Amino acid sequence: MKQTRRWIGTALRAGLLSLVMQAAVADERVFDVDLPAGTLAAGASRLAAQAGVPFSVDERLVAGVRHAPLSGRFTLREAFERLLAGSGLALAGDGPAFTLRRAAPAEAAAPGGRDTLLAEIRVHAAADDAPVRYRYPSVQATRSETPLQELPQSATVLSADFIRDQAPRSLAELLRYVPGLGAAQGEGNRDTPVFRGSLSTSDFLLDGLRDDVQYYRDLYNIERVEALRGPNAATVGHGAVGGLINRIAKQPEATAFRRLAMETGSDALGRVTLDLNEPIDDTLSARLNLMLEDSGGYRDFFHLRRHGINPVLAWRVPGKALLSAGFEHFEDHRTADRGVPSWLGRPLATDPAAFFGNPQASTTWIRLNALNAQLDLDLGDGLLLQARSRLADYDKFFQNAFPGTVRQGADGLEVALLAHNSRMRRRNLLHQAELSWRTASGAVTHQWLAGIELGRQQGDNRRETGFFATDPAATTLWVPLSQPVSHLPIDFRQRDSDPDNSSEVHVAALHLQDQMRLAPHWQATLALRHDRIRLDVDDRQLGRRLASRDRLWSPRAGLLWQPDPAWSAYGNLSLGYALRAGEQLNLLTPANQSLAPERFSNRELGLRWSPRPGLDASAAVYRFERRNVAVADPAAPTQALLLVDGQRTRGLELGLGGSPRPGWQVMAAYTLQDSRIRRSLSALAPAGAAMPHVPRHGLSLWNRWALDARWSAALGLTARSGLYASTDNSVRLPGYARWDGALFYAPSRHLRVQLNVENLFDTRYHAFAHSNTNITPGAPRALRLGVQLLY
Repeated sequence: MKQTRRWIGTALRAGLLSLVMQAAVADERVFDVDLPAGTLAAGASRLAAQAGVPFSVDERLVAGVRHAPLSGRFTLREAFERLLAGSGLALAGDGPAFTLRRAAPAEAAAPGGRDTLLAEIRVHAAADDAPVRYRYPSVQATRSETPLQELPQSATVLSADFIRDQAPRSLAELLRYVPGLGAAQGEGNRDTPVFRGSLSTSDFLLDGLRDDVQYYRDLYNIERVEALRGPNAATVGHGAVGGLINRIAKQPEATAFRRLAMETGSDALGRVTLDLNEPIDDTLSARLNLMLEDSGGYRDFFHLRRHGINPVLAWRVPGKALLSAGFEHFEDHRTADRGVPSWLGRPLATDPAAFFGNPQASTTWIRLNALNAQLDLDLGDGLLLQARSRLADYDKFFQNAFPGTVRQGADGLEVALLAHNSRMRRRNLLHQAELSWRTASGAVTHQWLAGIELGRQQGDNRRETGFFATDPAATTLWVPLSQPVSHLPIDFRQRDSDPDNSSEVHVAALHLQDQMRLAPHWQATLALRHDRIRLDVDDRQLGRRLASRDRLWSPRAGLLWQPDPAWSAYGNLSLGYALRAGEQLNLLTPANQSLAPERFSNRELGLRWSPRPGLDASAAVYRFERRNVAVADPAAPTQALLLVDGQRTRGLELGLGGSPRPGWQVMAAYTLQDSRIRRSLSALAPAGAAMPHVPRHGLSLWNRWALDARWSAALGLTARSGLYASTDNSVRLPGYARWDGALFYAPSRHLRVQLNVENLFDTRYHAFAHSNTNITPGAPRALRLGVQLLY
């Protein structure tokens, strides 16, 4: 027994000595810091974890204190000095660990113990002192700035550096690197992500507010993108049933800079962006982002023109308030291309450039004008107010003549062409206001968030069917498969089945969230939201008004165990609701207006691990279910609907992002999932069928290596197994693997040259589908050359 005690004592002394030496070395070592704004307690813990030193703090000292963003290269003490500026606190050694203590009066920039909102801190270093970072350590879409290591939910953040290296031409290209997230075609006129088997065209946020109209979004004014998986009704209310995508817009900064970027390349690519940031005085800053693009595409007849302008003004009262306001005008005009049809259960074997339909009758455009405002206010005593508002006008039109089924005709194979158009106008007026504060009950601390949301969405929708000139009543035109392009005139007019309506939705919601620290290693998150939703539809085709009234209770619960700052494990349960009026709030009918919303639930277990500072790995297993699906009653198929359990998805998601070693950045995702229909929904959606757009295996990997101080290179792989184009499982898109590469040259901090090569080996594949007859061929090899000037 004495021998055992001696061994234990020796081991403890050795461990203590090791910790002291580690802290001493870390105190002088210079390391990269990249912290978003958030609570000082979380920021200090994260900073210590990045430095690899033990850290503890009395929660009473930091209750209610928040810090601003901090980035650059510092020693441990330099980083903490900037992080704590104005807080009245200072870093101190506590044996082998570090802690926070009251600063001496000469050091304190604010009265000791006063709750405050710290001024923004940004450090801009020379190019060789500001390494590329793919990892971003926190997420905002949950309404509170939460470190990923402490978030009990699957989430991925795509950083500004990663977006710049990818140079994506669409949101779908960027989201390939998110586990559990795929894409569908969207009829050639809209972003259509697929979350865990659930297709969506509306689950988009901009700085936490809805941006739910169907269109293609650009990234010219976006700082980073957050992708959360699983229902999020406790955060955003209705919708977001499989997940959500939150784009974080660029905001004015305290340092002046100007960035001009120009791109050219294959398929007549031409794009210019300009990012201007200018401090006007010590409290007022302005930022302006401009974009202009005029490009072709790898598909015949394709043309894209888009432009955007986004000025933002920010007023800061250090330690007290931040008020920002901005305006965006954005337009996107492009050819509406729905790809190629299928034949014998596979995509038609044809030239990837071959267009099917009438290119003159196939166009889509969006005009967006939006005002955004945000207020962050420190009310004192640890009470913080955040308010956001968005007024957005959307005018969207699409029209296309597209392929249908293929058949054997008298003179060979023929393909059907069909046509329709749709015009939608929408106005969104959205307001959010939230209070956050911290309390303690014994050893348990609570970070509270309480808020209110008010919204009004007004829409006007009209659809018309195309009639071909060969026959005034013909809505289908058969053409030889060898000549799939038609230039015959098309007359667009309404049929009785075409929607023609206006809608108005009013939402009033209250929500409450408690992030509890139950013990040093245990945290729990409980949230509850209540929505009152009033929807009225004026159906001009039916000559009647329809209405629905929903009261939704949306709970969320998460439990997290974090025995070490480097890793955590969690469990999560969340719910989501889909309104009967559909994602665009215009599909209410006499049959479904009284039905309860569809209900989605998600059960999830996850693990996060930081094997080294600056590198995050994650794993999650989940079970996602869809209920309350309305199907025809077999006993009275034309008169009654039944609500049944419709879908179940089970899967595994793995993610990796950050720096495995100095000079090496990586972003990787792997997904294993099985998504099936549980109960027969129709003859074309039988029980047991695999959900469309969901491959069983999906893999993406992107590596960037710094070759020296000026040159870097990157290599990426995107691969997936086969998937079905629709619920009848009659057409299958084969799996594929595609390699991409890039080369970067930065001779100085003022110049950056970038060459991206997409599909290095010119692999033939099909990217995604809308249906059995609308399948998009993958892009062949393409080159993009970009030059960025910073001055």
